[in-house]
Amino acid sequence: MKKKDPIFDQIGAYIPEKTYYKTKLKEAISSVLPIAAIVVILCAFPVPLGSGLMLSFLTGAVMLMCGMALFSIGAEMSVSKMGEYVGSYIPKTRRLIVVIAMSFILGLIITVSEPDLMVLAELIPSVPSALLIISVGCGVGVFLVAALLRMLFGIPLPRLLCILYALVFVLAFFTPRSFLSIAFDSGGVTTGPMTVPFIMSLGLGVCAIRSDRHAEDDSFGLVALCSVGPIISVLILGMIFSPTGGDDILERISDAPTTDLVVMRFAEGFPEHAKEIGISLMPIAIFMLVFNGLKLHLGRRPLGRIVTGIVYTCVGLILFLTGANVGFMPIGRILGTELADPSMRYMIVPIGMIMGYFTVKAEPAVYVLNKQVEEITNGNISAGAMGTALSLGVAVSVGLAMIRVLTGAGILWFVLPGYLIAIVLSFMVPKLYTAIAFDSGGVASGPMTAAFIVPFAQGACAAVGGDMMTDAFGVVAMVAMTPLITVQLMGLISVIKDKQAAERRAIIEHEFENMDDDAIILI
Repeated sequence: MKKKDPIFDQIGAYIPEKTYYKTKLKEAISSVLPIAAIVVILCAFPVPLGSGLMLSFLTGAVMLMCGMALFSIGAEMSVSKMGEYVGSYIPKTRRLIVVIAMSFILGLIITVSEPDLMVLAELIPSVPSALLIISVGCGVGVFLVAALLRMLFGIPLPRLLCILYALVFVLAFFTPRSFLSIAFDSGGVTTGPMTVPFIMSLGLGVCAIRSDRHAEDDSFGLVALCSVGPIISVLILGMIFSPTGGDDILERISDAPTTDLVVMRFAEGFPEHAKEIGISLMPIAIFMLVFNGLKLHLGRRPLGRIVTGIVYTCVGLILFLTGANVGFMPIGRILGTELADPSMRYMIVPIGMIMGYFTVKAEPAVYVLNKQVEEITNGNISAGAMGTALSLGVAVSVGLAMIRVLTGAGILWFVLPGYLIAIVLSFMVPKLYTAIAFDSGGVASGPMTAAFIVPFAQGACAAVGGDMMTDAFGVVAMVAMTPLITVQLMGLISVIKDKQAAERRAIIEHEFENMDDDAIILI
């Protein structure tokens, strides 16, 4: 019997059961609590901070927990369902131009509502935030078209990734060095809590109508391709704009709020982010209403659930962004500045790795990916194993990013060999592992990374006197890269184990065939 979804098993009600609220809140608390505990310990011992910062951080942590819980509920009610509905419709149309137009529009409007992209855009000086967001959205739109066409025509993912990343690194040599880190970061932040549920559900919807044996393998890989598009579009943008300086970032690092300013800052941030989220979600809501009126013709109840889910998503994102920007960013910068002091500089790499390990657990989209991986692989890749692989990968990546901050090494020295290893592994493991791995890279680098780890790197960069635009940025790119290797290593280990098991079976069968009849009777 199919297990009922607690959201959709109620008659005439659009509100989840109380137990469902509790479950989502527990998930959010378990996600944010470890990183909050690490910060509190650091602030209590090696880096004592004022009461204003601590109050701001703790308030932000509570808002993050509530925001993640509400967003998670809303995403399942609205974004995921919208992806499934649209995904199941797209292959039914016989007109390729309709598929292309719908895919591009969907990629654009879902990206402009991505919270971690908004966070990153605010951190970059000299480039208008709206221009960066639109450029990234167009990149996602173009490559969502490519991803869906790949699924429909069965184009192998590793071959396509080879071509696209070769193009990325060719363009990188023509882009100013000050823009490289931003370009690679933009590919990571694009696939966050809004984009991933929609794109993953879109892929599942498209594959649901396919009956061939490769349909499940092709259900992953959309996020991977949608992560490449923004890198290419922002590299091209970098040939036009050249961000410089970072003085305003340095001013914000030294700006530590006092207790009496905390309430004012949250009060100012809440309506500002409410306006941003409202504007960002409006195109999605309008598209769904128009699309439903023209093509889907959903009933009042399923449509009402989607609308209610969008409201949950909106409130959750407002709380999340306000808590992240007002509560987490300032303390992240100051911790980075203090830990990069010559007397404690040796601590920044291991502390960064610990933060990276737990930060990925607080990414909302990670839960979506892990559950869908477990479901599509029938438990062969468990959600727990995926979570551990992602955490270890992100821990290594943040450690490498801190080494970059301390040494000033260029980002290409890290991402070029990293992606080369990932591409080589893609030809050695089953296609499903490759698709999941490249999807995981985009998912691991979400709003928590942009809101806490990037400011942490900025603070450290300011303390060591590094170049803010080349050294502090690139953390998201590193976080997006290492899961490509760790998840595919899981696949390689699985292949080796399967081969060894097959060899053992062959030996046993050979020995059995060569046994005497009397020995067989005795057995």
